[in-house]
Amino acid sequence: MKVLFVCSSNVCRSPYCEYVLRRLVKEDPDLNGKVEIKSSAVFNKMKNIFPKAIPSLIKEGYTEEEIKAHKPDYIWCNYKPFKEADIIIGMSRSHRFLLPVWLWKKYKPLSVAAGDKYHLVPDPFLYRTQEEYDECMGKIREYVVKYYNKIKEELR
Repeated sequence: MKVLFVCSSNVCRSPYCEYVLRRLVKEDPDLNGKVEIKSSAVFNKMKNIFPKAIPSLIKEGYTEEEIKAHKPDYIWCNYKPFKEADIIIGMSRSHRFLLPVWLWKKYKPLSVAAGDKYHLVPDPFLYRTQEEYDECMGKIREYVVKYYNKIKEELR
């Protein structure tokens, strides 16, 4: 199964989802090797992960080296993950409309993929303080864990 997380710039939400889900899958003997996880942007081409993402991911147990190794991807620079993905998970309904129409059938907002009704996943990029940023990432983490539990059930 190939999962692609997308957000506007691939510097906050989608890489966070990628890191968290990848770790959950890697630590699960039933899923390790069965799920491939990537992330990309659908709106902006950026060069580096957002600075506030670094302390947030360090709190999750990632090293600064691991985090800074993330190089934001962008749909129009690397189309391959979009073609290969079984599911494309975005943070809002609007991300779907930034994809070519033929990819829409693969797209789900994160809250829906996690088994909930639709909820916009706020963009932590817009928050001023690290505390607000981390709080937003905590909400995203809850959805990723729910999605992990859902795919765990589906793949058993």
